[in-house]
Amino acid sequence: MEPADPDIGMKRGEGVVQERAEKLSTLPEPTPTISELLVGIRLDPEKNITFQVFDILRDLIVSVKLRPGQRLSEKEIAAALSASKTPVREAMIRLDEIRLVKIVPQSGTYVTKISVKRYRTACFIRRQLELGAVRAAACSPNLKQGMKFLDRMLAQQAKAVANEDYESLYRLDEAFHFQLFEMAGFGDAWTTARRTQFDVNRARHVRRLHGVVNGPKILAEHTAIVEAIRAQDPDRAAAALNAHIGDLEQQISVLFRDKAMLGTIEAPDDD
Repeated sequence: MEPADPDIGMKRGEGVVQERAEKLSTLPEPTPTISELLVGIRLDPEKNITFQVFDILRDLIVSVKLRPGQRLSEKEIAAALSASKTPVREAMIRLDEIRLVKIVPQSGTYVTKISVKRYRTACFIRRQLELGAVRAAACSPNLKQGMKFLDRMLAQQAKAVANEDYESLYRLDEAFHFQLFEMAGFGDAWTTARRTQFDVNRARHVRRLHGVVNGPKILAEHTAIVEAIRAQDPDRAAAALNAHIGDLEQQISVLFRDKAMLGTIEAPDDD
């Protein structure tokens, strides 16, 4: 996925970010080193190295394997990936442009903390796009074929919930929502929405690390959406989706209930 436009940057307090970034988040598992996370990963010399490094680091940040506030070393990353520092530095710049890292002059590069403002903005964008998508999906001429895929997705999600395999559940969740856009004939719109979802996904993984996950509720909400689409009822599908996204909007509040989770959130003045 290509990085978002670099002009999306908003005003940031350099001094506050630098001071707070020195403190790593206190999540329940030990913070792994970047070298440990990159063990076994090999770059393809036939492909753009900067893009590969960007993709690797982005995925590690979004999955919270690289923790909010964690300091990143270009030298360590380059050594772990057997790459030169130049493409690593270029990847860091691109990550800074989409607000996943903060490059602090004379200090270093840090994984950004989760922004409540960006989280809520992402939910708003997703709600507007996906409400239209589920309405269109319920009227899709390819409904029968699309329903086969959605039913398979629900079965796989049910298995993940039963096994408490929430990393798999989140991957299946992305595939599920992408399929809604595909059924509507607007697959590219999901790509657009997905570019705004980094902080939503990071907050989700923080909750997972703390055991704050309600897999059965997610599955029930997805099932309600699917059954409304099966019934070719666009209003019911939109209502089910609206309830699902509305719950997502409220979940950011969970991060304020625990000191460790609170440490992953950006101070309001940093937004």
